Parts: sequence; structure tokens; C-alpha cells
Amino acid sequence: MLGSGNKMKRALVTGGAGLIGSHVTDLLLAEGWKVRVLDNLEPNTHKRGKPAWINPAAEFIEGDLRDRDTITAALDKIDTVFHQAAYGGYMPEIAKYVHVNSLGTAQMLEVIRENKLPIRKIVVASSQAVYSEGAGECPEHGLVFPPVRPVEQLRRGDWQVHCPICSAITKSVPTPENAPVGGETVYGLTKVDQERLVLLWGKQIGIPTVALRYSCTYGPRQSIFNPYTGVIAIFCTRLLNNLPPVLYEDGEQTRDFSFVEDIARANLLAAETDRLDGLPVNVGSGRGVSIREIAETISNALEVNIAPEVNGEFRPGEMRHLTSDTTRIRALGYEAQVDLADGIGRYIDWIKAQSDVRDYFSEAAHILRGKGIVHRVEMVND
Repeated sequence: MLGSGNKMKRALVTGGAGLIGSHVTDLLLAEGWKVRVLDNLEPNTHKRGKPAWINPAAEFIEGDLRDRDTITAALDKIDTVFHQAAYGGYMPEIAKYVHVNSLGTAQMLEVIRENKLPIRKIVVASSQAVYSEGAGECPEHGLVFPPVRPVEQLRRGDWQVHCPICSAITKSVPTPENAPVGGETVYGLTKVDQERLVLLWGKQIGIPTVALRYSCTYGPRQSIFNPYTGVIAIFCTRLLNNLPPVLYEDGEQTRDFSFVEDIARANLLAAETDRLDGLPVNVGSGRGVSIREIAETISNALEVNIAPEVNGEFRPGEMRHLTSDTTRIRALGYEAQVDLADGIGRYIDWIKAQSDVRDYFSEAAHILRGKGIVHRVEMVND
């Protein structure tokens, strides 16, 4: 039992001011843990500074994971690390992704090893972005793991996922943890770095580690300022400003969505059990939902009747379908408790209570086009 016994458990939550980190913090405190939060309050996400939702019962350190003295101090007297800190989304700063996500994580592990810190477990936030494409079922070859769709194919407006053996169109099926990983975006690549560094290091040094591969996470506290992450947040801010949600490709790509409180519970479970130690673990609902359906659900919930905009744009490296096979974590009793409609409703209640909800997506989309991160169809198939 968490919080049982004479010794209080002490956690460090990196990125603890963010969407997932702050909910992990709240849950740990409710379970009787002592919690320290480290967060640099990244301006893209926390445009107004330290958010009011940071739990006052947690010790808060404003500092950067990449600063060696800062992470050393943050790890003092800690026994469990929930490593949520990362630079995310489709932003164009390649070096910053690598510096924060890959090198920042490596340095944290180095500090623990060199100072022989008594860390008992590390739970690292990985992502479904480590997969190149969701698993598929070919009519002839059964379960296949297709590679990323070539840019040339996408430029023709062919959005389908083809069998890597015979090129037949595949049907999306849940993706298991043994699917190939590689990462086809800079963010995805650094998430591969993070999880492999942590799992490899844990085996070498003898400290239990778990990498949770989150599906698309959403819920209250998801930044209304960052136009590069969180499709539900982006669609809400667009519609609240009487602007259409923008759908890449044809809007029929699917994702697995998880409410943030469910993700927090998965972190707690990973910390409690030893049955996930050393493993990557999918965390999701196990249900794929189209991005178009997400736009329509939000539009209906907000009672803002604006049709989505589809303008023939796509993002190279983006997977077409991804539904998480959650067999591994469900074997330990985990089930997603908040369904999509309820979760979106709770997020909308939260965002409506925020002041000055602006559209930051339009400017960001222009930047992404200029940097070559968003492309346009050149020729649509008949």
C-alpha cells in the first residue's frame, strides 16, 4: 500500500507544473507521498508564469533539468523519480529537443550514478510517438508493422497505410510494445532516446525503471498557449475564437486518447508494482478515434457550429493510425476510467473558466510551413 509503513515515500516529479506532472503530483500527495516538483516553467506552455494549480503541499523548485546543480539539488533525499519533463510537440527547434529530452535525461541519470543516490525507481514518460506507424492487418500477410509513409506518397494525397510486403491497404489494429520503434519526428526520436537511456541504465546499474508510452493525453491544465501540442486544446481554442479546426490529411487519421487522471494512475501503478520493471508499457484507452470525430465532438459540446477546414496539408513523419495495445498494463488491473465524451466535457468546463483564450495556432501554422514541417499535397489522386 502506498503511504503505509513508517517511512514516507519521497518523489521527484520533473515537469511537475505541466499537464501530466501536476496530476501525478496531486495523486501522489493524496496517497501520502512527500513530493518535490522541478519545472522550468517553459514560456511556450506557461506564458503567464507559475500556474495556480501547482499543489501547495508539494515543494516547488523552479529550475532547468539541464542545469547540473539544479537536478542534483532536486534529487536530494528522493527515492522515486517520475520523469515527466520534456520539450514536446511539432516545434521547429531541433537542438532544443535533443538538449532537453536526450541530454537532460542522460545528465540526470549520470548525477544519480555518480553521487550514488538511493533512488529506488524511475518512471519515465515515453510516448506513442516512438512508433513509426501503428500496426496494421494485411488481407494476405496478417499482422504487419508498416514503415512511415513516404513523403512522395503523401504528396499524391494517398493517405493509406500499405502493407510493407505486398502494398495492399492495411486495416489499423492495436499496436503492441514489441512493434518496431524509431521515431519519425525529432520529438519522437528524443522520446526513443529517453526511454532507451532510462531502461538501459536501469539494467546496468540495478535500479528498477519503467517507460510508459502514453497515448494522446488531454484534460484540464493542458496549455492553452502552446499551439504545437494537444489537438483537443487546439481545437477548443480555435472554436472559442470562432475559427475552424484545421485537419491535416483528410481528418480520418486515428489516435488513442487518454484522460490525464488515467495517465496519472498508470504512473502510480508503475511505481507500486515490480511486474513492469525494465519494460516499455503502452498506456491508452485501446480505442482509436478519428481526428475529424474529435473536432465534431468538441464543436457539439461547445455549441459552436463551424465545419473543420481541410486544406490539403500534411506533416511528414506523422503516423496515420495509432491505437495502443494495452494488454501488458491491463494484466495488472489498469483500465481507463474516463471516457472520451466525459473527458472532453471536463476539459471544456476548465477552458471556459480560463481568461483570454486566444488562437495561437494560426501563427504557428505559418511558422511550420516556412520551416518545411508542414507540406501541401501536390497532386490528388482521381
